[in-house]
Amino acid sequence: MQPLRSHHQNDAIPALPLYRSAPPLEVRLEDFELYAIDRLRVLKAMSDGLSRGKNPEEMEKLVKGLLWANMRHPQASEDVNKDIISHFVLRLVYCRTEDLRKWFLSMETALFRYRFLLLTSNDHRRAVMAEFNLPYKAVSNAEYEGVKDKLGQVARSIGQPPPTEVPELVANRKVYIHKGYAYVAMNQVVSLVVTQFRSHLSKALILTNRKWTSTIREQEKDRLTPIVEALSTSYLGPDYSQPRESAEISIKDLDQIAKSSFPLCMRHLFEKLREDHHLKHGGRMQLGLFLKGVGLKLDDALAFWRAEFSQKDYTPFSCQKIISSTPGVGDNHGCPFRHFRFNFILN
Repeated sequence: MQPLRSHHQNDAIPALPLYRSAPPLEVRLEDFELYAIDRLRVLKAMSDGLSRGKNPEEMEKLVKGLLWANMRHPQASEDVNKDIISHFVLRLVYCRTEDLRKWFLSMETALFRYRFLLLTSNDHRRAVMAEFNLPYKAVSNAEYEGVKDKLGQVARSIGQPPPTEVPELVANRKVYIHKGYAYVAMNQVVSLVVTQFRSHLSKALILTNRKWTSTIREQEKDRLTPIVEALSTSYLGPDYSQPRESAEISIKDLDQIAKSSFPLCMRHLFEKLREDHHLKHGGRMQLGLFLKGVGLKLDDALAFWRAEFSQKDYTPFSCQKIISSTPGVGDNHGCPFRHFRFNFILN
């Protein structure tokens, strides 16, 4: 689908591709991954917003901000290409299992819904509907006059698709049914186009999976396959591994900060340490390096760990405990007579 634009830049119709087939576009391998990551940020932030129960108005605002922040290209003329390329890259990424397909289908359909609602006029929406070739017909003024008393709250700009095309609207009593047609307000036709979009994308994901498993994965095993297989598990949240120069926290503030600001994984470790006054090596490394990263000074860190571990009273290991232990590879503890190997030199 070509971008829908008028002759005047100020009246440009926002491009809303239907992603029916992959375009013959050349893309650098670096952009292949970066475009996909940008789109994935949008989809995952949408998923988070929906899971938090944001209402439709809040979601429209969220999506508009996400698209502005992530899907623009430094060259404005490339915005549409970035949009199309990123969709088809993620289609490859998320076609590979049923669970991945289900999530991608849900999020891309939701994204399409909000983008359609963000179109600025009925003319823009009619242009998208024409691309779907929907059985849609605008109602004339004369026909409207004949049924207007029945329409009630339905707006003046309406169409008349078959009722089977708008089950959601029929169920919610947002249409008027007459002689086998559903009279739909233009501000409600989003259900028509979203149903069509979802149906097409669902089928396309199955076909893409077949192509991926039969040819693409093997042909691109050294180039694209590693990127595609890694993208579905990419972490796109804050990078806690990079210490911030301005960050500095005090040992006296740790409990309050842990409760209000620590990620769940770190808060769990912190609370277990406070409860048991002990963590195994993996836990100490994870929490200790995190505390360093968020700005706990060395002196405070030493005092913190000393105070916690000194509350755990250990007694020396007995010979029986040492003999019954099982040292791992590279360990140097245990009983020499049981666990160590000796090379005897006979004189």
